Amino acid sequence: MTARHVDPTDLDAVRAAVGLTDLNAQATTGTATGPVGIGGAVALLAALAAAYYCGGYVAGRMSRFDGARQGLGAWLIGLLVTVLLAVAGALLGAEYNVLEGLNLPALPVGDAELVSGGALALAFVVLGTLLAAVVGGKGGEHYHRKVDRAGFSE
Repeated sequence: MTARHVDPTDLDAVRAAVGLTDLNAQATTGTATGPVGIGGAVALLAALAAAYYCGGYVAGRMSRFDGARQGLGAWLIGLLVTVLLAVAGALLGAEYNVLEGLNLPALPVGDAELVSGGALALAFVVLGTLLAAVVGGKGGEHYHRKVDRAGFSE
């Protein structure tokens, strides 16, 4: 068994995680538009779209007719719950914020980039999940159409 030489630069991430390094601002600057940031946004949108599609599908399948409206209803309930949790977090967040005691680094982007990127992400999430829920509702309704056609053909 041969011993592997550990390069000191391999341990920089571990040192940074436990606070043993002094990273300057130049080493931590970056943007969220790189491949990792865009890939993460696409993965988030895909996961949310899949969840809302499934919710719309179940709503459309449970109701016999008008699956698109049922999918829209499932999306509205999800939106309402999200807004209520956001309001509760805004009102109670300062009192029950367990992450406040951590010494986390600041984001290496400015406020303008954060606001514009957040608004764009919000628009994609809202429209993507709405479309997925309605399409899922139509898919659930389609199940009943197939069953009805099979029943009448006998």
